Amino acid sequence: MRVHGWFAAFIGLALSCRAGEPVALFNGRDLAGWVQRGGKARYSVENGEIVGHAVPGTPNSFLCTGRAYTNFVLELEFLPHRDLNSGVQVRSEAFDVPRRIVSKDRTNNMAAGRVHGYQVEIDPSQRAWTGGIYDEARRGWLVDLKTNAAARAAFKPDAWNTFRIECMDDRIRTWLNGVPAADLRDGMTRSGFVALQVHGIGKRTNDLSIRWRNLRIEER
Repeated sequence: MRVHGWFAAFIGLALSCRAGEPVALFNGRDLAGWVQRGGKARYSVENGEIVGHAVPGTPNSFLCTGRAYTNFVLELEFLPHRDLNSGVQVRSEAFDVPRRIVSKDRTNNMAAGRVHGYQVEIDPSQRAWTGGIYDEARRGWLVDLKTNAAARAAFKPDAWNTFRIECMDDRIRTWLNGVPAADLRDGMTRSGFVALQVHGIGKRTNDLSIRWRNLRIEER
């Protein structure tokens, strides 16, 4: 049977999409495709990097992708200030209206617009829990790094670090600079947006920022 050129091209594209290839989440020029939620931290683009600048007197801020992702591998680099806690949200949500969320051991009354969900921690403090998994605005710590000395030691202060985050069905795994950090089985949320957090800093006025670059996601 003869296959017309346009049809063959369509089949090839479909097979490529099914196989999955890494796609850039950030175009390196502007914040097209991203939506800010929560606080009023300043997000900008500098030298092909996303920069989050902390702002006094505002709550946690989140720069969110405009669409949700379900099963994927996310890789990125980040450079945080030593005094600025941050994180990368995965499978996260924000509702247009207030909603009650009931889990096994607690109930949360979620305000409209409140970002919540799985956060891969960026913790440049001496605690060094970067790569652990925190449940933002819901259940708190799900996987800390108290017993993972190798992951705690993998963080590089004042330097670029890399995350690999895999979300597959009910499993979330993280790697920090190639070192396994967290491995979580949890089915509470299976799909949601990706977001870059700038943590609230209270009344502090010193210049605190975090940089992200080379954000790539491969859907599975």
